Amino acid sequence: MKHKHPFKKSLSRQFAVLMAGFLAFFIAGSSLLLFFQSYLNSRFNADRDKLVYLEKRSVEINRAFNKAFFDVRGYLALDNESLLQSAQAQEAIIHNLSRQVKQAALTSEDNSMAHSIDDFSVYYFKETLPKVVKDVNLGRKDLVKKLAASTSTAKVNSFQNSLDQYQKNVNNRLDNRVKDLMASQRNLQVVFIIFMVIVLLAVYLILRIMFKSAGRPLAFLAESANEIAAGREAELSVVNREDEIGALSAAFKKMVLSLQDKEKDLLAQNEELSAQQDELHAQQDELQHTLDILRQNEMNLNRRNQLIHQISNSLDKEEVLRSIVKSMCQLISADKGIITLLDSSEYASFGVSDRGVSQFRENIYNGLNDRLLSSREIYTIKREQEPAEKGFHDEIFYIYDLYLPVISSENTVMAIMVFSRFGSPFLQEQRAEFTALAKQIGLSLEKINIYEKSEKDRRLNQDIIDSVQEGIQLLDQKGNIVQINRQLAERFFPKTEQEGLLWEKWTELFEAEVEDFPGFLAFLQNSLKCENQGENEGNSFTYRVKDNSQVIKVYCENVFHNRMKVGTVLVHRDITREFEIDKMKSEFVSTVSHELRTPLASVLGFTELLLNRTLKPERQKKYLTTIYQEAERLTSLINDFLDVQRMESGSQTYEMKYTEIDPILMKVIEHQKIGISSMIDIVLELDSVKKHAVFCDPGKIEQVFTNLLSNAVKYSPNGGRITVSVHQDLKKLVIEVKDEGLGIPEEAIDKLFQKFYRIDNSDRRKIGGTGLGLAIVNEIVKAHRGEISVESEYGRGSLFRVSLPLAAGESDTGEDGTHIESAKETIQVMLIEDDKSLAELLREELLQKGMNVRSFTNGEAALSALREHIPDAIVLDIMLEKGSIDGWTFMKTLKKNSAYTDIPIFVSSALEEKEKGISHGAKDYLIKPYKLSQLSSTIMKSLEENGTRGLIHIPEN
Repeated sequence: MKHKHPFKKSLSRQFAVLMAGFLAFFIAGSSLLLFFQSYLNSRFNADRDKLVYLEKRSVEINRAFNKAFFDVRGYLALDNESLLQSAQAQEAIIHNLSRQVKQAALTSEDNSMAHSIDDFSVYYFKETLPKVVKDVNLGRKDLVKKLAASTSTAKVNSFQNSLDQYQKNVNNRLDNRVKDLMASQRNLQVVFIIFMVIVLLAVYLILRIMFKSAGRPLAFLAESANEIAAGREAELSVVNREDEIGALSAAFKKMVLSLQDKEKDLLAQNEELSAQQDELHAQQDELQHTLDILRQNEMNLNRRNQLIHQISNSLDKEEVLRSIVKSMCQLISADKGIITLLDSSEYASFGVSDRGVSQFRENIYNGLNDRLLSSREIYTIKREQEPAEKGFHDEIFYIYDLYLPVISSENTVMAIMVFSRFGSPFLQEQRAEFTALAKQIGLSLEKINIYEKSEKDRRLNQDIIDSVQEGIQLLDQKGNIVQINRQLAERFFPKTEQEGLLWEKWTELFEAEVEDFPGFLAFLQNSLKCENQGENEGNSFTYRVKDNSQVIKVYCENVFHNRMKVGTVLVHRDITREFEIDKMKSEFVSTVSHELRTPLASVLGFTELLLNRTLKPERQKKYLTTIYQEAERLTSLINDFLDVQRMESGSQTYEMKYTEIDPILMKVIEHQKIGISSMIDIVLELDSVKKHAVFCDPGKIEQVFTNLLSNAVKYSPNGGRITVSVHQDLKKLVIEVKDEGLGIPEEAIDKLFQKFYRIDNSDRRKIGGTGLGLAIVNEIVKAHRGEISVESEYGRGSLFRVSLPLAAGESDTGEDGTHIESAKETIQVMLIEDDKSLAELLREELLQKGMNVRSFTNGEAALSALREHIPDAIVLDIMLEKGSIDGWTFMKTLKKNSAYTDIPIFVSSALEEKEKGISHGAKDYLIKPYKLSQLSSTIMKSLEENGTRGLIHIPEN
């Protein structure tokens, strides 16, 4: 049984038929227009290609004829057969091109042109050219000229003109084809526009028909639906149609009737829901109140967590105290508050004036605070606002103060907290919460106290190990650095965070510094493996530092706590000096044994010869001379040892006096010239100054230059010039000893003046010496307040420079002790001493040193003499004759007079009153008895250094 469509006339089917007809018309018209467009284009392209082809052939024909013409002319002019052959070859090319023109001809004009080409080709190549060639071969060029003048040239020009005209015609035909195509396309466009207008009209008619049959009924239904939706009455007549709109109208009417029935049911249900809504509003108010309480509790909990977080995550006590008082004010809704510690001066406040804080802290153990300290329990008080707290209010207001003790784990009050709230009291039920917060605060403060104590202990421990000269390093069981002192850190980790360095990192840094790193690493690994107490005892390793050749000895000890190993301590001790001293001592023993045995062997050998053999007198004298020289050599060696020992013990003495340096240098040079090689030339160079006076011990200065000149001779095995030059440089006398010998390696210059040091070089093995000479020279020069330096170029020689301070006055004593006057006045000294015997001894000592002395036994006579003559210096005893002023009074009187303040005073006393002497301006205190030479040396040295600057000088002991 077939299903019957419910609509007799379907609206959609009508629309489908109309649209099918429209699409058929549109496709047919569009296809026809496209066909005509394609036909015109293909036709134009075919004609254009042929015309272009004909144009190219005509150009090629013209080019071929022109080539033939020019080749013939060249043949006639030059009689060149190859040009004739080239011209004749063009006939075949022209014939082929003419045939192509005939095949592509489109009009009679094209065919006519092709025949003209053939005719002219026959005329030119078959008739004229053979005749011309014949006449040329027969030498009848006049006939050729006559022919060219009569008919040939005219025909050629006529043919070229006709060929040019044909080319122009072909171009014109091509242009006309383009114009025809454009005209056809314009016509086709007009047809296309007309076709589109027809299409649009058809669309309009179709839409109009559809709107008329469907739009109006639908608009009626929409208007009815809007009225019903607005709650108004509307006509619900059914559209009398058998299509889809009719069915829609009937269904819409049924829907409206159903909605009206359901509306009545909904009104009844709405009344019931209104009653239920009132009940829900009451429940909502109750839930909102509960929610507010929960939010308040959540806020308090967040503040409490914030307080706990802030006081737990910081170890800065001031920061924690500020966080406590601020967070507590927010947490308990207080307007201001303060917390203060009882065992220190630290506190923090919020909203409290400086005056209030000061008042609270001054009375911390009085009043209400005393109640808190004794009861250790929370309490509150109510009080009337102070005038300063009222602001612009003149009514009576009340403030509620909360006193909270912070209890330590030992049940003592460690801090007091006080908070104030304006207007509302602190509730009784909140006290347990406040007490819990105070306990949490107490735990945090105790944690900070423990941290501060441990940090203080840690800093003390670090300061202690930093004060140790050795490098100290504490490692954990994995070899990572736990602690390190400053000495080791500055040496190996200057730019690195030391504590917490992993094993791999710090051993890598050591690898760049330590020479025998594999051995050092093996020692560390073995030390870390030791687990038993005492297993590492005495375990050590010695290594060198790469850049400065330091020698370090590292000791290792395990650290145990409750018999459990917690780490390893490494102690790095610098033993460079001990190492070098041991090395120097070994070398010294070897050198001394050689230096002593060599002369002893000579002495014993020659003595044995003298005892056991009968020798001629001259031979005996020679052997005795050798024995004497070797004995002198031994004596010099022993004297060097004794000098070094005296210098180290500080017992070396110097007989200081004004001395001219030039005679000493001449004497040393003369002694050195005895027995030296003729290849060595020693020269003394002096500047223009006649005298070079210094304040020195002549014997020691002679020893200095004897040693320097002896070294210069020894280290010039190949000879050369040794120059001793003397010149003044400001207030210094500079003596230079320059040789052209072996020179000194650069790395040895810094160690040159060390005791027992000898340069290790194969060139110097045959040169003897103990390594003490230059050390002695350095000590002597320093004792004379001088300087010694060296410059050397290895293999080219060395220069030793000695600088000594020039004498302030130019008087000294000669070798025989006689006084020598210089151009300047002699030093005038006033001696005040009541002991006549001692005064005579001191006077004699000063006179021998070239000074003029006036002696006095009491202070008054000395003061009177000062008015007549002012001396350069005063030697003063403190205890003078009875009835006379003492030395202290003399000094005070002298210093009060501006005329005498510049006189230097040298105190000589038997009283042990060093502190009093210093209080009067003395540098030191000399107690009698003392060496007489010490006084004169001190006066000369002081005047030389300071001049007469009014110093009260106590001679050095």
